[in-house]
Amino acid sequence: MVMKEFIRKYKHAWVFLYGLIYFPWFFWLEQRHVSGYHLIYASLDRKIPFCEYFIIPYLLWFAYVVGTLLLFLFTQSKEEFYKLTGNLFVGMSVCLGICTLWPNIQVLRPVVDPNQNIFCWLVSMIYRADTPTNVFPSIHVYASIGVHIALVRSTYGKKYPIFRLASGLLMLSIILSTMFLKQHSVLDVMAATILSSGMYSLIYRTEFGKEGYRVFRRRRKAAKA
Repeated sequence: MVMKEFIRKYKHAWVFLYGLIYFPWFFWLEQRHVSGYHLIYASLDRKIPFCEYFIIPYLLWFAYVVGTLLLFLFTQSKEEFYKLTGNLFVGMSVCLGICTLWPNIQVLRPVVDPNQNIFCWLVSMIYRADTPTNVFPSIHVYASIGVHIALVRSTYGKKYPIFRLASGLLMLSIILSTMFLKQHSVLDVMAATILSSGMYSLIYRTEFGKEGYRVFRRRRKAAKA
């Protein structure tokens, strides 16, 4: 009985089924073989020094995104939850779509000695697990901006300025980490920022975004009738 009530209350978690699309798509892109890649490079990339300590905010990205998704599932309105997930999942699909149609690669990674310190060891682990392909736009950057926007709009963000500040600093440190760890080019960051701006306007500012959730609810009710 308790389980049925829990499922009924949080049935909007069905959108997490997107993972069944995202992860196979992402890993297919990582493993596929193409005849050639488009090189992503800007002269500014070489002026940004490698700094292994940025592995900390880079890894915190996973907790930042997953934690926010769970926070919105359990504490925020369904409308805000759907806007967050719609913003993230549609935008991430656009990123994968670009990489599918326009294979890209970066060659910025330095040689990292994993025995130098724990941070270098973590960086070397990331380098081995994640290829330098499919980097444009940066999903790390795109999702970080999307999560911060949602947190600022949340009940916690509206009530506690320190909450907004903490989220903003973490978002900024994650974005910087992608460049200081040589995981992404400045161009990847710029493309993700532009995409985030467009998706924000679509989801949060246009009539499509404002009315989309209400239309979705009406259609669900009509389907059940």
